[in-house]
Amino acid sequence: MDRVIEAARRVVGTDEDAHQVIVERVAYAATEARVIVELATQPDIAGARVAMAELAASVRNRLEAIAPILAIDLAYPAAAAAAIAADLAPPVVEALGAATIAAAGRLPFPEDETLAEIRASVRAFTEREIVPHAARIHQQDELVPERFIEQMGGLGYFGLAIPEKYGGHELGNLAMIVTTEELARGSLAAAGSLITRPEILAKALLAGGTEEQKQLYLPRLASGAIMAAISVTEPDAGSDVASLACRAERTTVAGRTGFQITGAKAWCTFAGRADVIALLARTGTPAEGARGLTLFIVEKPRFFGHEFETAQPHGGTLVGRADRTPGYRGMHSFGLAFDNWFVPDAQVVGGEAGIGRGFALQMAGFAAGRLQTGGRACGLMQAAVEQTALYVAARRQFGRAIGEYGLTRYHLGRMAARLTAARAITYAAATAMDRAERREGDAGGALPTGQGAALSIDERAASGVASMAKLFACDVAVEVSQLGQVLHGGWGYAEDYPISRLVADAQVLPIFEGVRPILALKVIGRALFKA
Repeated sequence: MDRVIEAARRVVGTDEDAHQVIVERVAYAATEARVIVELATQPDIAGARVAMAELAASVRNRLEAIAPILAIDLAYPAAAAAAIAADLAPPVVEALGAATIAAAGRLPFPEDETLAEIRASVRAFTEREIVPHAARIHQQDELVPERFIEQMGGLGYFGLAIPEKYGGHELGNLAMIVTTEELARGSLAAAGSLITRPEILAKALLAGGTEEQKQLYLPRLASGAIMAAISVTEPDAGSDVASLACRAERTTVAGRTGFQITGAKAWCTFAGRADVIALLARTGTPAEGARGLTLFIVEKPRFFGHEFETAQPHGGTLVGRADRTPGYRGMHSFGLAFDNWFVPDAQVVGGEAGIGRGFALQMAGFAAGRLQTGGRACGLMQAAVEQTALYVAARRQFGRAIGEYGLTRYHLGRMAARLTAARAITYAAATAMDRAERREGDAGGALPTGQGAALSIDERAASGVASMAKLFACDVAVEVSQLGQVLHGGWGYAEDYPISRLVADAQVLPIFEGVRPILALKVIGRALFKA
């Protein structure tokens, strides 16, 4: 990959958009190579060698189409090629599949005693409280039950990465990922995603909020007393955040100074139930691009349906309507219309110093969101592997369980290997983010305040790994869940079987928190080519 990236830089030069296919393929191959590096630190993990061999073959295959343009030879040395072939041999992969069936889909992954205790505790909660209701919530498109939020708040799940002085538990990002993973194993929409939005807002506040804002909002986010939604996307602006048009104009209402927000937003998940919306709006001119954006905390009443409308005493209004989706039900994603909605100065993240810095502050939150999404993808995959292992062990055809057939075991072995690979990169990203945040804490907690970024150098590096984890884990979650569905045969298409819900939910993973092409081109690719 070092040779490929060097050759690609010479071809691409400064015009990445003129060579998008090259940038995307190199970015994705570099991501796969990074996964191999993380797996190589623990090659004895169940499925690690199969995963590394599969990824090594994929890296080469992914780059073959652009190799002539880059004028580079992709052939592996003979010994490496032989090792790849040996670890991909059907008997090896089938043996992994047989072990997966014997373990009911729960192959071990190394973790310390604290993480093991967290996982066991969250899994018990998920089995007891989430799993019995997951199918109904999905099939009837219900809202997440309030008792889920109350119980998760009481157990401290919302405050895992929030400092103790602000009411959190400060167990770190890796503990948060393990928690998210186990919750998503029960239901992506009804449990696994509940932590994400508070986490995104908390990271933005920690990166650049005023002390008063941290004291006011972080303890309530940590306890679950308030739930947050994140509003960035607009009907005509998705990945191109710099082109956002929703405006916030300075004003005075009833003697209070602040901003009136007017404009449309799209895909704001949990906006109805949320108590606060972290909203990115334009305070500068369109010509300023990202430098003209400011992050606001918009307080609003709770609503529990698929539509809502609320008004302020001075006449400002906020209207929301949930979009119907084939999966990821339970939280509901809303289109929003703001009309002169007043937000006081105290709810501008960072205060006066935060004006025009909203994009940078939101990026601090997005890094956490991408990391969380990698964890959510791992949890969904774990559920798919478990459900498939149980099904093939019980389902009999032609006189024996289908799990006894070589091809079934081969496919299940691949599913297990892909899950192991996704966990390796996701856990590595969480560890890197924990390390970066500890360094910032040791340095006094100061973050850059100049225009440009609210992330330190260490945090930007960790954010890059988080983006790779999101890209890779979400793609393989789609692959693994669909393969599990096929192994279920016709019953995989029936809503009575959890695998059909897992397939529907998995479709959203490569889209939100950075759609796959943009993540590869504008985040990972740009970082590689600017390095």
